[in-house]
Amino acid sequence: MKNSITMNESRFWKTMVVSNGIGTHRETGLKRLAFTEEDKAMRDVFVQWCREAGCEITIDQVGNIFARREGTVPGSDPVAMGSHLDTQVNGGRYDGILGVLAGLEVIRTLNDEGIETLRPLEVIVWSNEEGARFVPTMGGSAAFCGNWDLDFILNAKDDDGITFEQALQSTGYQGSAPLPSRRLDTYLELHIEQGPILDAERKQVGVVVGGYAVRSLVIEVKGETAHVGPTPMDQRRNAIVGAAYVTTALNEIGWKYHAEDAKTTTSRIVAFPNKQGIISEYAEMMVDLRHPTQAGVESMLAELKQAIGKAQQRAQVSIQIVKELKYGMDSFDKEVISAVKQSVKKLGYDSMEIKSQAGHDAYQVALVAPTAMIFTPCDMGYSHNEKEDATPEQLSPGLNVLLHSALARANRPL
Repeated sequence: MKNSITMNESRFWKTMVVSNGIGTHRETGLKRLAFTEEDKAMRDVFVQWCREAGCEITIDQVGNIFARREGTVPGSDPVAMGSHLDTQVNGGRYDGILGVLAGLEVIRTLNDEGIETLRPLEVIVWSNEEGARFVPTMGGSAAFCGNWDLDFILNAKDDDGITFEQALQSTGYQGSAPLPSRRLDTYLELHIEQGPILDAERKQVGVVVGGYAVRSLVIEVKGETAHVGPTPMDQRRNAIVGAAYVTTALNEIGWKYHAEDAKTTTSRIVAFPNKQGIISEYAEMMVDLRHPTQAGVESMLAELKQAIGKAQQRAQVSIQIVKELKYGMDSFDKEVISAVKQSVKKLGYDSMEIKSQAGHDAYQVALVAPTAMIFTPCDMGYSHNEKEDATPEQLSPGLNVLLHSALARANRPL
């Protein structure tokens, strides 16, 4: 392997330009929700590119796409790269997309150079990472690793009542590969930082050594419908009120731990019937709590559970945590992190260790395979916003670190 091998950046940017034109939103952003026409169009283009690069395509039951370049030792577990192609409603052009198209460019570059690897290489597109259409987030990767059960993911509904499975089938991307069954030797995910640190510090690469401890919860509030006019206040069981009390308490917990750089968020509330003139009998909430330490997030969660008990009594409703997803902290593998650091050193880039504050598919995959992440700077840290931007100079180091890290992992002795 030549130390001097680098990505074909010109070709990489041409693929980015194509992606930027699929689901364009507000001129400089993207709106490419999971299993929409735009998502299908991007998937179609990606699969075509992968086949042209000689990859074999496999698709599993939740629509995750695996594009495989075989190694010289057939049947060995692959070194995988990837992320997602779906975006937020008001999304940017790099979040997730960078990791997928960079993985493709790794394979194209190796093809150009005639370089074989012992282990296979795979590029993975994870389904519905954003959760912008179907909750929860990271649905495809969580199903892959068994963190969410398959039926829960497939039966999730969007705001129009369409299920994840119905939408997936409409795109033709529900495959037959079972879950969970696929083994990975290594997983590497290249991603924009989605924060301002690397840009502010003028660092070329962020070596992700861990993340914040996160608890992502689905909370159900059950009350009773009633007329908003004649029903006395002391007889009301308004699910929306219960959800509001929980939201307010959660926000206060976030402020209480603010000095420790903790965050709390109610990201979604869906109520039923949610109509004028009637008290809603049901609300579903998606909330999360994030803290730099496990102990910190557990303390926050304990306080939230106490607040839920008080909210139940005050609103005269039933409130239950029905799903709890844990990720973050020391998720990433020390040996894979070391491979990333060695690639940074070999290539001479200015880097820093960094923690991820956002959720990524890599956190799910880390439950079943040795995993690491590589961050690139992005302009002022903008993300989940049409202002999200990155220059070739900002992305180039991360692209080449991914290439050399993947090669190092794929060619180490079996």
